[in-house]
Amino acid sequence: MAKQTGNNKPTESELEILQVLWQRGKATVREVHEELATIKDAGYTTTLKLMQIMHEKGLVLRDDSSKTHVYQANVSKEDTQDQLVGKMLNTLFEGSASQLVMRALGNAKPSSAEIAEIQKLLDSLK
Repeated sequence: MAKQTGNNKPTESELEILQVLWQRGKATVREVHEELATIKDAGYTTTLKLMQIMHEKGLVLRDDSSKTHVYQANVSKEDTQDQLVGKMLNTLFEGSASQLVMRALGNAKPSSAEIAEIQKLLDSLK
């Protein structure tokens, strides 16, 4: 998968499409649209146009060897998370990882397993 650059940072709507593609691997516009329709009200042509733009931006690959185009993510979930968290850390939290973590943990109640995983990470950083 391609490494993201600042020029192809996904929008919120594009992230929703990427989530579907990350889960499914490959999908047609109709399949993506039907999945998105369960969480939001968006027209098929809007989904199609967004996926065409995402292809132009390099966020998705498109197989157009058959009548129905099949899309797949061209960026990894992990790279996208790293890019967006890094931007948020630097712009919104002025580079303070502790402020970011405190805000994230204050807004969502982590499970016991997540707390154990977080503790393991903190222990490895010591």
